[in-house]
Amino acid sequence: MKQIVKSVEEGSIAWEMEIEPGDALLAINDKEIQDVFDYRYLVHDEYLVLLVEKNNGEEWELEIEKDYDEDLGLDFGEGIMSEYRSCANACIFCFIDQMPPGMRETLYFKDDDSRLSFLQGNYITLTNMSDEDVDRIIRLHLAPINISVQSMNPKIRVKMLHHRQAGEKLKYLKTFAEHGIEMNGQVVLCKGVNDGNELCYTIEELLKLAPAMQSCSVVPSGLTKYREKLFPLKPFTKEDACEVIDVIEGYQKEAMEKFGSHFIHASDEWYVLAERELPDADNYDGYIQLENGVGMMRLLHDEVMEELAKRQGDDRKITCSMATGVLAYPLICKLCRAVEEKYPKVKVHVYEIQNDFFGRTITVSGLITGGDLMKQLKGQELGDRLLLPTNMLRSRTSVFLDDVTVDQVETSLQTTVNIVESSGDKFVRSILDELEEVQEAEPMPSENVIIDSDYKKVYKRLKDE
Repeated sequence: MKQIVKSVEEGSIAWEMEIEPGDALLAINDKEIQDVFDYRYLVHDEYLVLLVEKNNGEEWELEIEKDYDEDLGLDFGEGIMSEYRSCANACIFCFIDQMPPGMRETLYFKDDDSRLSFLQGNYITLTNMSDEDVDRIIRLHLAPINISVQSMNPKIRVKMLHHRQAGEKLKYLKTFAEHGIEMNGQVVLCKGVNDGNELCYTIEELLKLAPAMQSCSVVPSGLTKYREKLFPLKPFTKEDACEVIDVIEGYQKEAMEKFGSHFIHASDEWYVLAERELPDADNYDGYIQLENGVGMMRLLHDEVMEELAKRQGDDRKITCSMATGVLAYPLICKLCRAVEEKYPKVKVHVYEIQNDFFGRTITVSGLITGGDLMKQLKGQELGDRLLLPTNMLRSRTSVFLDDVTVDQVETSLQTTVNIVESSGDKFVRSILDELEEVQEAEPMPSENVIIDSDYKKVYKRLKDE
């Protein structure tokens, strides 16, 4: 497979070998380059023979001797150097199927690419993987792999993913475990489908795969108002949430005794819905499932309190505002009150934004749109600045999900908008106006480009072994 060179780093090995943009890399050490994993695996050899096709059609064979960690300086543009694999499922809980029409096209793309699991932490279903794909993962020892399990009951999994091979593909979990491939799991819980006894069965089966299966999160299915003609799912109640937490915490005790970790984790939504206190930090096993909303609220709370404990407080006078989703609103109010106690002349107006765009059953701040912000904050006391969490924006941009920009929000509300990173110290410093001027967001080079992927951490172990 040809891999077309997009750019060459000046002064690099490739630059010295006169490789140019538009040239094609055909092979390394007589092996074709299927994607980024082949390239990064092979390029770490200290002796390389590159087969390169020049723009004029000539083929060059280049011999290279280099250090193990030395890069060639080639950039192929796309993050995985090949087309992304789209999802072949029709999951009954799929959020993309519940989005309104008329949004930008890329938001409707469903990926289910195992390579993005390693590079970006995406969760995959395994349904479009072949035995050859699994063998390759084992051969290259790529890990960890994040898997959307949903259910260990094959019939239930087929029903949930609406894919006839969804149950059969569960066999790959055992294969990975037998070969020491580390995994993390996720269960999207759907009321009346994979909860109750089915959840217990799934947890018990996953525990059999430990320690290769390192952890699993249980998250509630997100239901928007756009579910016409879709599978009839119902929202969970407070009583449901209490039952889910009780089940999970019961298995956590068993896992701690056997493996020294809690293994199975309930996402923050369950505790908010159940009106229960969040677990202590030690319960999150180093926040291994943070990206699934497991422990985010505990981590922010503890970081803010730790930051405030370092401070003496003073009489500076500040009035600002902060907007968040329904889920985090009680916590954000508590944290802002803690800041005000330390700094008596600081006032933070906290506003709970209802999600009218997707429907009010959606409560996370990351799905709040610019339109809802402008509509619900119009005429409110905003102070000198409006603080918004960074997860409301597209990665590395100043654009909300509905394509409204930060500039438009500022113009509509007649106030300055500051974007707040998720760490506790920046939360406090943003309120106290201690952060440096916010840099303009960098333009997104492509909807499908992988951002900030640290390839070397995936491959270092390969050569070490």
